[in-house]
Amino acid sequence: MKKMLFVLLILCFSFYLYSEELQEFNPDTDFAQVMYVRMQRQVNGTWIFDVTVRHHDQGWKHYAGLREVIDPANGELLEKRVLLHPHDTEQPFTRSESGIIIPAGVKRAIVRAKCTQHGFNGKQIAVDFSQQKTDEYEIIK
Repeated sequence: MKKMLFVLLILCFSFYLYSEELQEFNPDTDFAQVMYVRMQRQVNGTWIFDVTVRHHDQGWKHYAGLREVIDPANGELLEKRVLLHPHDTEQPFTRSESGIIIPAGVKRAIVRAKCTQHGFNGKQIAVDFSQQKTDEYEIIK
């Protein structure tokens, strides 16, 4: 019985974490803020993601150190990029990642960044693959 309750609790918590609605965020630049996303589909079907992040990097103890792309329908991690150093003097900064596979049927993606001290509590961008361009992202197919 305890095992069943534990599994149920995990499922409920997972649904909350990866619901299709964006969670409230702290706009302070001590939290990593995703500012813009540009996605370009390649001939081989993979994608290039150019993601612009703003964060008040303060050296090795406090900087934007990770970026992820999540399928909000099921919480699946589609892409993860570890940012290997602080960007104290380069704000905002844009980093690209190629070879990203977006499975058929994925309709939306959440792009988020993580600060080494404050986690994923900054601005995230929800990408709707049926909309080519918004103020927050651009899709080139």
